[in-house]
Amino acid sequence: MTRVLVVDDDFMVARIHRGFVDRVAGFEVVGTAQTGAEAESLVAELRPDLVLLDLYLPDRFGLDVVARLRAAGETCDVLVITAAKEADSVRAAVRHGVVGYLLKPFTFADLELRLQAYAAERARSLSGDDLTQAEIDAAFTPPGVARPATVTLPKGLSAETAEAVERALRDSAATMSATECAEAVGISRVSARRYLEHFVTAGRVEVSLRYGATGRPERRYRSN
Repeated sequence: MTRVLVVDDDFMVARIHRGFVDRVAGFEVVGTAQTGAEAESLVAELRPDLVLLDLYLPDRFGLDVVARLRAAGETCDVLVITAAKEADSVRAAVRHGVVGYLLKPFTFADLELRLQAYAAERARSLSGDDLTQAEIDAAFTPPGVARPATVTLPKGLSAETAEAVERALRDSAATMSATECAEAVGISRVSARRYLEHFVTAGRVEVSLRYGATGRPERRYRSN
């Protein structure tokens, strides 16, 4: 079983999240916390495998909690669950090595998909044997996503935002429009469109057209 700690300052929201997690096979909630300090204490006490972490906590910002956990030597994984859609928050979360970033409000299916992907990634964890370069590369690649050759980003595009855009596509259960991607990452629609079209050209993303009753067809994107 994957042991989960739920951290949210709203006890009713925490209860809902706990109920969601308990419905996913292979996961169990071992505790809940409403503050950053309580989360740090429970991580040390309960040793969860995964922390579902809200960023807006009453005593400290959620990513500061992650930094304090790492400084204390805690190795639990962190899945951010938050209403914070600012690009700076997403970029900071990527730098802190979180395994996912899920925007509130969300459905059970949204969380279930991310937990199942996390479980699959854990199942691919490294063994103690010597590995080839291909096996090492595979360990750093999300399930079902091919690792392409390194591509230089065009001028004006940042590596951090590019990673956030790719993560949003990987985490989406369906195709995304530029507008939906922009909302998920916290950037403008024009910026999202630039990143998405770059990934299409690089072969990392597929694009399809959705035709409506009137007007131009909508471009929809999904990870290869």
